[in-house]
Amino acid sequence: MTKTKLDWSKILKSGQRIFIGSHAAVPTALIDDLIENAKNLHDIEIVQLMTLSDNKWAGPQYQQLFKVNTFFIGGDTVRTAVNEGRADYTPSFISDIPNLFSNGILPLDAALIMVSPADKYGYHSMGVSVDVVAAAAKSANTVIAQVNPNMPVTYGQSFLHTNQIDHFWEHAAPLPELPPPSLENNKIIERIGQYIALLVENGATLQIGVGTICAAALRYLSNHKDLGIHSELITDDVMHLMLKGVINNRKKTFHPNKIVTSFCMGSKALYDFVDHNPHVGFYPSEYVNSPANVARNDKLVAINSAIEVDLTGQIVSDSIGHQFYSGIGGQVDFSRGASLSKGGKPVIALPSTTEDGKVSRIVPFIREGAGVVTTRGHVHYVVTEFGVASLRGKSIRERALELIRVAHPKFRSHLLQEVRKHYWVPNYQQQTPVDVPELGDIGFKKLKINNESFDLRPLYPSDERRLQEFFYSHTKETLQLRYNAVPTNMTREKSCNLVSVDQSKDLALCIVRQKGSAVQIQAVGRYYFIESQNSCEVAFVTREKYQGRGMAGMLLDEMIRIAKERKLDSMQAYVLAANKPMLSVFERGGFKRLPSEEPGDVLLKLDLNEDAD
Repeated sequence: MTKTKLDWSKILKSGQRIFIGSHAAVPTALIDDLIENAKNLHDIEIVQLMTLSDNKWAGPQYQQLFKVNTFFIGGDTVRTAVNEGRADYTPSFISDIPNLFSNGILPLDAALIMVSPADKYGYHSMGVSVDVVAAAAKSANTVIAQVNPNMPVTYGQSFLHTNQIDHFWEHAAPLPELPPPSLENNKIIERIGQYIALLVENGATLQIGVGTICAAALRYLSNHKDLGIHSELITDDVMHLMLKGVINNRKKTFHPNKIVTSFCMGSKALYDFVDHNPHVGFYPSEYVNSPANVARNDKLVAINSAIEVDLTGQIVSDSIGHQFYSGIGGQVDFSRGASLSKGGKPVIALPSTTEDGKVSRIVPFIREGAGVVTTRGHVHYVVTEFGVASLRGKSIRERALELIRVAHPKFRSHLLQEVRKHYWVPNYQQQTPVDVPELGDIGFKKLKINNESFDLRPLYPSDERRLQEFFYSHTKETLQLRYNAVPTNMTREKSCNLVSVDQSKDLALCIVRQKGSAVQIQAVGRYYFIESQNSCEVAFVTREKYQGRGMAGMLLDEMIRIAKERKLDSMQAYVLAANKPMLSVFERGGFKRLPSEEPGDVLLKLDLNEDAD
């Protein structure tokens, strides 16, 4: 049944549309044979996804023979052809591409694919790339297969029977490899990976994209437990975590105990790993990328990247201005599925600036010509090297402030000025977010109090409404003890002023309880710098439910540490004499009582120089 030579003049006709296999399953030798023996063929449309090849058929020397129409722009040859008008880009969700073939929107005259040799039952495996190859093979009028003994046999829904293939061409060739991205000396990408890892709970199921950011995230997950994979792509880093037992798929709620994917790209070691591996299932894109199927995985964390993000949360990921760069891919499929998943988290991650540091990738508005791939409603988290912006359920005002907080510091003031022009942020919002480097690399600390998890972090400008809710949660007794009065209101403007703090001079910390995108402030501690004395005045308030559990003491300890690092000479506080619990907190922190000029007040002071001696 196999042939050593193909007569392309009898298989194809000029003007037809053909599909070529994807990713590491691109049948390069088969296409080379077509080019060499095309004879009088011309104007053949090639439809394709990304291929791990030089894509030479998209070069100008072959433009009379081929016109490329790609769903995903991968590689400089195709990118140049698209942006010079010699090739087309068709934006489409990967989950929908199979329907374009089967419904006759893009009918296929032929599919050129690569498969393994047939087993004893007559079935060939599509191996490392099932994705849309399966749909193309089923929809095309003619299927031409390069039979490659180096193609791994993968399980799932990856098989075609011999009678589903019209022409065979045996040719052994090593599969193209994708070297793992290097993270050496790339502190920005490593920091982004750390932040993403903090969003991943034990027992979560992951979807990852390709590139350094996803690689960094996976490498920071080595201490996690019971992770699963439901992802259109798997890489060497997934293999390494599975071999370590970190990925075991035990907690998956859809296809438990099995990785679900549609293609893999990586090293030969990865291709050997998936060969005859019953723990990895390769399925078509319409199945893997279906948002409904994605959502059947509880705690699905979808990790994807972007080119730029505007301050409302719109994601640009396939174009740089008018220049098309990549494609929609599976980003929307998985972002939507993750948002529907119980405990799911759609995550977009990107460096805060371009590689040269001259252009912010968090922008006030999308540049002319660029297109939105993922809408403001799809994304829950945006991650840069400066932190995690939580967008779900946030107003435009809150989104803008969250995203400015994770922008590069040198662009924050400009971004705030831009959004104030459109009244997205009110005119009384003056202070741009300032980091608190003393809180460490990730900018916050995890706390465990009576088996409950909390974060100790700075107050953010986007906490305005949460601080307002915190104020209105207090009883009259708490307000009296904290303010020596009973304030009756906390306006948005007043709340905005309280969260808009120059953290490089003053300090405002809080302890929050966070579950996904739901955040509630439990305690606030702040100090106000007194420049004339090189000192600061300290104050606290704790939600009644958590009073007596040590939160005020934790905040005080952190502020004492930061005050020392900032070389302050002393700290002071005024506490009502009736507020014995708060007096006790300060005295346990080393503060000493001093005479006070205010009746009913106790003045406490901590000499930081004395403490240092």
